[in-house]
Amino acid sequence: MILSHRISALTESVTLGISSKAKQMKADGIDIIDFSVGEPDFDTPDIVKQAAIDAINKGFTKYTPTSGIPALKKAIIEKLKVDNGLTYLPAEIIVSAGAKHAIFNAIQALCNPKDEVLVPSPYWVSYPEQIKVSESKCVFVPTHEANGFRLKAKDVAARVSPRTKVIIINSPNNPSGAVIEPKELKAIADLAVKKNFFVISDEIYEKLIYGKAKHVSIASFNSKIKDLTVVINGVSKSYAMTGWRIGFAAGPAYLISLMAQMQGHVTSNPTSIAQYAAVAGYQKGEPFVQKMKREFAKRSQYLYSALDKMPHLKCHRPEGAFYAFPNVAKLFGKSYEGHKITDSVKLCDLLLTRAHIAAVPGDAFGSNQNIRFSYATSMRNLAEGMNRLSKFLKSVR
Repeated sequence: MILSHRISALTESVTLGISSKAKQMKADGIDIIDFSVGEPDFDTPDIVKQAAIDAINKGFTKYTPTSGIPALKKAIIEKLKVDNGLTYLPAEIIVSAGAKHAIFNAIQALCNPKDEVLVPSPYWVSYPEQIKVSESKCVFVPTHEANGFRLKAKDVAARVSPRTKVIIINSPNNPSGAVIEPKELKAIADLAVKKNFFVISDEIYEKLIYGKAKHVSIASFNSKIKDLTVVINGVSKSYAMTGWRIGFAAGPAYLISLMAQMQGHVTSNPTSIAQYAAVAGYQKGEPFVQKMKREFAKRSQYLYSALDKMPHLKCHRPEGAFYAFPNVAKLFGKSYEGHKITDSVKLCDLLLTRAHIAAVPGDAFGSNQNIRFSYATSMRNLAEGMNRLSKFLKSVR
């Protein structure tokens, strides 16, 4: 049987694979400290849950407009105005089944075979896979660990070609936690306008920034770059609503219309109940966001300090999201209890099976010299996990 070459080319999400293996080991009675999961460990706010219950009780359980209910679009428009200084009309907003779905829609609506999509590296694991489905070409733009993995406009410019159709930027970045500096972002915006390529700006972690770093939406610089930008965001990370699957895209009306046409034939509308719950999150959830952010800031500092003191590791300070991305290259070629550490995949396998710590190999993000730890877990788990990691590293020879 001949299968679709597009599907055959896809690879499994490593982050979900590691998480699945860790969960199975837990089910088998093994005490695993799981640093692999990219979702807040906080419960969804009660005010959001109640809004969902109210929606069910009021019978809001039917089909909605494909691109989202008017109330949610209104809440998103207000959020973009207040948080990002951006003005959009309802026709310029589409609500999808998560930000991942919104990105997929945007890529499929924009890209043709032989088009090139610029992807800064390290990157979120799903970007290259979604690009494969569009049959366009993924062109990686390196960032540099010495600079905290912050994207530089000159590195983008060096990889722009006549075939460049889109750049995907993700700030704060998963997996590195890097935040693009405003001056560099402006230079990237100017380059996109000059060379006439689109920007998909994944801003899902924008609420989770620590220290002096500042989030700026690239679409906010001027009308020219706004007309070339699809802003991606959602409620998963900010409001601890990962399972509710509500994300959105904001962009030019003609492009949003095409994305809605495709969504109408693939999924129809996002879940009606979750949409009403998301309205409550955007309208009333800011106190929860700030509380969660303060806790993540404490965890970030703790994890960074702990990793920075570990033998064989080097870690830059995360500026946003909830990940640390230490360099583990000094471990390559060494052994743990007779098992040679050849790369980030082997290291993470040993950490899981021997130290009972779940982390994600950097190879999945295009940076084999690193591994990713999520600090979306309790301080107790962070302390125990770092204790186990320290013991593991001291046994490496």
